[in-house]
Amino acid sequence: MNRRDSLASRRRFLAYLAAPGLRITAGEPPTKPQEALSVFDFEAVAQKVLPPAHFGYLATGVDDDATLRANREGFGRLYLRPRRLVDVSQADQRQEIFGQVWESPLGLAPVGNQKAFHGEGEIAVARAAKSTRTLMILSTATNTSVEQIRQTLGAPPWYQLYASSSWEVTERLVKRVEAAGCPVLVLTVDTQAGRHAETYERLRRLDQRDCKTCHPRTPGSFFQRKPMFEGVDTTQLRIVNPSLNWKDLSRLRSFCRMKLVVKGIETAEDARLCVEAGVDGLVVSNHGGRAAESGRGTIDCLPEVMEAVGGQIPVFLDGGIRRGTDILKALALGAKAVFIGRPYIWGLAAFGQAGVEAVIQMLRRELDLVMRQCGVTQLSQISRALVGFHSSARHSR
Repeated sequence: MNRRDSLASRRRFLAYLAAPGLRITAGEPPTKPQEALSVFDFEAVAQKVLPPAHFGYLATGVDDDATLRANREGFGRLYLRPRRLVDVSQADQRQEIFGQVWESPLGLAPVGNQKAFHGEGEIAVARAAKSTRTLMILSTATNTSVEQIRQTLGAPPWYQLYASSSWEVTERLVKRVEAAGCPVLVLTVDTQAGRHAETYERLRRLDQRDCKTCHPRTPGSFFQRKPMFEGVDTTQLRIVNPSLNWKDLSRLRSFCRMKLVVKGIETAEDARLCVEAGVDGLVVSNHGGRAAESGRGTIDCLPEVMEAVGGQIPVFLDGGIRRGTDILKALALGAKAVFIGRPYIWGLAAFGQAGVEAVIQMLRRELDLVMRQCGVTQLSQISRALVGFHSSARHSR
């Protein structure tokens, strides 16, 4: 390698390390799950083992990644108000959701294309969810069928739906997951306009592999290796429907027998419309900072959504959850439960099933710790009185 090539390679490497939104941990990344001190340690391993394009797909936000950063920064504007002299020898973080009790209010958000991060993909995640009794939402873009996941999980998962450009295909998907026993359908509504994933594109350009080998640019190629679309003519199909509207939500409600949750709500106006449409719950979400570049974190959206809903339906939250303190803050502002995406995929990429289990258990331990520090021993005791806003944040709201 000549000097010019060496310098060019070094520039690519430094750009890879300095990609926006990434956190570089000190020292060597852990070589086994037990060595990790925080979920960010799993990110360091994932960054090391994944090809640049695959890590870029996982790490990216949109545009300048401002919303991606806002999801984390929002939690920093909240402080906790610990209570003392409470018997915290026992703490219980079990949560009931739609009649089923889970070990904690922490669930696994839908993430597509999981075999891009580990050879076992969703199967490894389902095994981890089963062993830890964790709520799992399966993506429409799964690399593994809902039937296989049900068998591995020992129960049907929740199913996330992209309402495609064909209502015939959408109804077919709904009937299939109903037949598989899925109790909840999670309709994602924040990707209709498309997105500009700049960080992904920059890291993809560092990848020396021929991506066309796995991702041919042909009509319907997105749906290759997507088992939920087997037997469907996908040559003209779009994964999302840009014309989806509130009337279509009523249409979906009319033939969906599952609980219907809408994912991607960020405002009071849309929260009220969800209630009026008769949905069973909603997720305050901006697709992990991968939808619109709103510059607003989901934890900042939560208070107005809670006020608009008025306790009529449960509200969940995803986006930026990286610590047990984040979970407690979201619950204190009214969320019934929270979902993580990137953290468990970091664990998957790093160590497979064991990595996913480690991420779940780590966040549960952190939640247990902060519950006790705040003097609460069960989730029903968590209230808004446990949190406050830093003065600068209060003035900006």
